Amino acid sequence: MDFDFRLLIVLAPLAAAAGWAVFNILPAALRQLKVFMDGKE
Repeated sequence: MDFDFRLLIVLAPLAAAAGWAVFNILPAALRQLKVFMDGKE
């Protein structure tokens, strides 16, 4: 059973883009979550 590297070629840029989006969005999302949690007391 041989591994098909075409799948890796297609998925690698998608994974990189998703990782970059998470890296950029996560801090803002965590700040918003903290504000939401602090306001619910």
